[in-house]
Amino acid sequence: MNCRFCNSNLTNVFVDLGYAPPSNSFLSKEEMKHGETYYPLNVYVCDECKLVQLDEFKKAEDIFSEEYVYFSSMSKSWLEHSKNYTNKMMNDFGIHQDSLVVEIASNDGYLLQFFKEKNVNVLGIEPTESTAKVSREKGIETISKFFGDRLAKELVGENKKADLLLGNNVLAHVPDVNDFIKGIKTLLKSDGIVTMEFPHLLQMVMHNQFDTIYHEHFSYLSFTTVFEMFINQGLELFHVEELNTHGGSIRIFGKHIEDSSKKIRESIPQMFRKEEEAGIKTKEYYKGFQSRIEKVKFNLIEFLLNAKRDGKKVAAYGAAAKGNTLLNYSGIKADMIDFVVDAAPIKQNKFLPGSHIPVVTESFLIEQKPDYIIIFPWNIKDEIMSQLKYIKEWGGEFVIFIPYIQKY
Repeated sequence: MNCRFCNSNLTNVFVDLGYAPPSNSFLSKEEMKHGETYYPLNVYVCDECKLVQLDEFKKAEDIFSEEYVYFSSMSKSWLEHSKNYTNKMMNDFGIHQDSLVVEIASNDGYLLQFFKEKNVNVLGIEPTESTAKVSREKGIETISKFFGDRLAKELVGENKKADLLLGNNVLAHVPDVNDFIKGIKTLLKSDGIVTMEFPHLLQMVMHNQFDTIYHEHFSYLSFTTVFEMFINQGLELFHVEELNTHGGSIRIFGKHIEDSSKKIRESIPQMFRKEEEAGIKTKEYYKGFQSRIEKVKFNLIEFLLNAKRDGKKVAAYGAAAKGNTLLNYSGIKADMIDFVVDAAPIKQNKFLPGSHIPVVTESFLIEQKPDYIIIFPWNIKDEIMSQLKYIKEWGGEFVIFIPYIQKY
């Protein structure tokens, strides 16, 4: 296996999570009768460029299929985050009604709808037909193709070049990062801005966020490595912001190297220093993560065993990919967790991959009144606990396990 950025041979294992089915491959009752395919979940770190990455065991075209189950608009806090971003780009960077805003991996139109409300020209690029359909229903022009340099050239041939090109939580999903960023270079206007948001490797290591590792996340990104990826394709980062989304993300702002109208801000050398002081360029930084996440696994298993011995009913909320990684790494099945609640109709009445825990509606939760609710999408735990605060009426407790066990 070679590094997807610098093509160096990969030998250094960062973390080994064993084997697991794809985290968003939910099963129907009929599919439960058949076997599942498990793939290695081994993460490597490149000795040369320090890109942390999975091999592409399951092709992106298969993962992001017509039945993709993640809809961004299901989270109120994520919608608010997107609305604030829209206002920021219009107020701080002069995006206006004559601009063209293009979003890569636009999902169900969760973000572009806010630009459209302000009469800004928008174009979504979303390969999963289930989410693209919802986006089109919102009146957002959406192309159902994977983004890369070929598609970028097609759009340029149609006289479409982006004043603002953005992608949230997509860079980690790309198997061919060089072609992807080359496409950004092609599609971006000479004075345009590209922004990308992605979970920060620094936060992942610091807070034991191993459950963000799953097959559709091909890369786990540091600022230092991403900076080099963009430079390699003729793009330069001029600003970076730290965000609290997804357990700690960063938003990068890029431009053409030839564009002298945007000055490099102090945030750039500051982020370089922050990562360097953490040791992100050293081999030692990547050691010891395995032993720390094993403690999380043992805590989960011990908690569930004790709850069962005490006759407690345990459920979960959020049929998220994070939860599926945690469950499959820990070997948890439906005999330990009774059910998981999820607001997305496309997931309901199905079963989690690997663990085969049934996915139900919130009304079932109210009927069953479990003693404990494990929150799998811990990054939006405040939103979930506010929504389900009524469980306190029957003495229910919330539990999360990342970065360590906490009860609420």
